[in-house]
Amino acid sequence: MSTQLIVEPVDGLIDQPRHIYATGLAAGNATLTTDFIHADGSRWQSRATFTVGENGTLDLDSAIPLEGDWHQAEPGAPLWALRKLSEPDDVELSESLAARQVTLQLVDAQGTLVRARLKQRYLADGVTRREIRDEGLSGTLFSPPGSGPFPLVIVLNGSGGGVPEARAALFAAHGYQSLALGYFKAAGRPDYISETPLEYFQQALDWAAGALQPRDDFIAVAGHSRGGELALLLGATFPERVSAVLGYVPSAVIHGTLRAGRPDEPRDATAWTFQGQGLRNIWQNNPAANWHAFDYPGSPGESIRQAPAFVTVEQHEVSLQAARIPVERIAGPVLLISATDDGFWPSHDYCHRISETLRASKHRWPVEHVENLGAGHAISFPYVPTTEIARVHPVAGVVIDGGGTPLANAQANRRSWQRVLAFLTAATAARAYHS
Repeated sequence: MSTQLIVEPVDGLIDQPRHIYATGLAAGNATLTTDFIHADGSRWQSRATFTVGENGTLDLDSAIPLEGDWHQAEPGAPLWALRKLSEPDDVELSESLAARQVTLQLVDAQGTLVRARLKQRYLADGVTRREIRDEGLSGTLFSPPGSGPFPLVIVLNGSGGGVPEARAALFAAHGYQSLALGYFKAAGRPDYISETPLEYFQQALDWAAGALQPRDDFIAVAGHSRGGELALLLGATFPERVSAVLGYVPSAVIHGTLRAGRPDEPRDATAWTFQGQGLRNIWQNNPAANWHAFDYPGSPGESIRQAPAFVTVEQHEVSLQAARIPVERIAGPVLLISATDDGFWPSHDYCHRISETLRASKHRWPVEHVENLGAGHAISFPYVPTTEIARVHPVAGVVIDGGGTPLANAQANRRSWQRVLAFLTAATAARAYHS
C-alpha cells in the first residue's frame, strides 16, 4: 500500500472541520509538521509525534501525541496549535480575508515523507463584499448568494477598533447578511473610542432597516469584548430595532475609554454618549478604583493580566449601579459567551449577572450563557491558532495576557461558534413565526 496523507475536505470554510489521516505508514514513530504563512508575512508552525501501529494508519481525530504542541486527541489540533515563528511583515494585512494555505508534512519511522495541503476560506462561494459609506457609516456588507431577503447581523469589534470583516464574512457564509460596522480606527471614523455617540449606531440600525430590508425585520447585534458591552447597550437603548444580542466576553457595566481613548485624556474618560450626554462609567469618581493591575504585571517580566482591576472597581456599589447596563430593556433573545480564565476582565461574572438580571426581570425571550471553562478572552471562530495567549493591544501597544490555554481556547472557539449558529437559527425562526 502506498503511503498517503489525506485531508478531507481539502478546500473549505475556515470554520469547517477537517479529517486528517494517513495510511501505508511504517510501524513506529511518525512526526507531523504543519506550516502556514499568513497574508501578513508571519510564519506559523505546529508539530507532534505519534506512534503508528502495525496497521500503518494514523487518524488525527483519535491519535494522542507522544510529544509535541498538543497532548490529546483533539479535532483540528494541527491548526489551532500553530505557533508564530516570525512577526508580520505588514501588520495591515493581519485581518486579510485571503484564503489560508496550510501545508502538512508527515515523516514515518522509515523516513518516508508525504505531504498534503488544505485551504481555509473566509468567503463562501457566491458571498459578495461591499464597502458601506452611506450616511456617514463605515463598514463592510457581506451578502449570501441569492436575492434574499436575509436576516441581518451587525458585527462590532472591541477596544482594538477597526472593521471585523472575518466574522461578518462567516455569518454570510451561513446565510446571514452581515454588516461589519467600524466605529473607530476605521475609514472616516475617529482614531479613538472617546465620546462615541450611540446615535451613530442608531443611524446604522435605521439605515440597515430601510436599505437592506432584513427578512422579518430581524437585526441581531454581535460584539466582542468592548463590542459586547456595546451590543448589550444598543439592545437596551434601541429595543425597537435590535431583534437579538450576541455578547462575546461582554461587560455588564459601562467602562471608560481605558486603553482605547485619546492620549491626552484619562482612562476613565467617557467612551459612549447619547443625546449629547456622556454615559456614566464605573471608573468615574470611584473611590474603589485601583489601576495597579491595569498597569503592571503580577510579577516582573510577565504580561499584564488586568482583570483584577475590574474586580476591584466594583466594590463601590453606587458606581456599580450607576454604570450598570439596563439589559432588562432588551426586547429579544440574548446569547452570552464567557470565559472563566479571562485575563482582560471578569467576563464570566459579568455574564452570570446579566443572566440573573434577565431572569429576575422575567425576560420574555430565551437567554443562554455559554460558559467556557479554563478559556481566556480571545474567543473567536474555530480552527484558527490559539497559541497567542498574550497579545499587543492594537491601540495602547502594551502586551496583555488574555488568559486560558491553547487547548481551552480552541475548545471555546469550537463550542461557542456552534452555539452562535444554533442561537441565530432559533432566533430567526421564532421571529418568522411571530411576524
